[in-house]
Amino acid sequence: MLRHAVASLCVATGLNFALMTSASATDAPTAHSDDAAAAISDSTITAKERSKLMDDSQVKSSHIKVVTTNGVVTLTGSVMNSGSKSAAVELAMSVNGVKNVDDELTTGTGTGSTHKTVAETEGTDSWITTKVKSEIMADSMSKVFDMHVETMNGMVMLRGTLANKGAIAHVKELAEKVKGVKSVNTAGLVTG
Repeated sequence: MLRHAVASLCVATGLNFALMTSASATDAPTAHSDDAAAAISDSTITAKERSKLMDDSQVKSSHIKVVTTNGVVTLTGSVMNSGSKSAAVELAMSVNGVKNVDDELTTGTGTGSTHKTVAETEGTDSWITTKVKSEIMADSMSKVFDMHVETMNGMVMLRGTLANKGAIAHVKELAEKVKGVKSVNTAGLVTG
C-alpha cells in the first residue's frame, strides 16, 4: 500500500514538473499537502483541473498554473478577459474533491509577454506527453503504480507498472484518444 502511494506520488510529481516547465520556480506557489494520501489526492485534483482547463474553449489560450494543497486549488497566471477568469474558477470548483478555489488570476497578457499559451503548443510532443499524463492521472480506472510517458514525433511510448493487463489496455486507449497521437507503444508496461 505504501509502495503504491509513493509510486503514485512520484508519477504525480513528474506530472507537476512537466506541466510547470514553462514557469520559473518563483512564479508559482508550491503544494505542501499534509500527508502522502493528501498529496496523492491533491495531485489527482490538479491533473483533472489542468485537463479541464486545456479542453475548455474559453480558457485554453490562457496561461494558468494550478496548485492544489489539501483540496484548496490556487489558480495563478493570466487570462484574456473577465469571462475567461470566471470560467476558469467555475471549472476549478467543478472538480470532485475541491474544497475551495483561491483565484490569483490576472486579466490580460500584458506587454512583452514571452510565454507560449496552451493553444500555441497543442499537438507538440511535449503537449501530447502532458495531456496523456493528465488523462492517465485523472482516470480512476487506470490504477497507475508507476508510469513514464515519452512522445517522439507523435508516437507515445509508455513504460512502467500497472495493476493488470486490463489496465494496460485501458491506458493505451486513453493515450490513443489524445489529439496528435499517431501511435502508442506499450511494450515498456508490465503488471505488478
